[in-house]
Amino acid sequence: QVQLVESGGRSVQTGESLRLSCKLSGSISSTYMMGWFRQVSGEEREAVAGMYTGTVFLYYGDSVKGRFTISQDVANNTLYLQMNSLKPEDSAMYYCAADVSRGGRWYEPQDFEYWGQGTQVTVSS
Repeated sequence: QVQLVESGGRSVQTGESLRLSCKLSGSISSTYMMGWFRQVSGEEREAVAGMYTGTVFLYYGDSVKGRFTISQDVANNTLYLQMNSLKPEDSAMYYCAADVSRGGRWYEPQDFEYWGQGTQVTVSS
């Protein structure tokens, strides 16, 4: 059983930066892919960034390209999301997700089996 715990969300001003963390209970090396999603109440969950464990390929949603960076610290079993130049439209609950089965799509929420509880990011103008 994989457990994910996010942290780092808080209220910031436009243009500021935040780094979200996602601590994995097990080994990151056991995952096939990990990602960050966000959701605003009443809207669909949106793929923010994803990566396939053990590869150098990183993927981003169009709205965050050039501003957000996903990374892994394998030694500490932690996934990060560095968010720069934050905008009010980035305000959402951010979720970390992981899956251990091969063949999943980083942008598809239904392909992820494990989810964290979420951390709230609020960006004020």
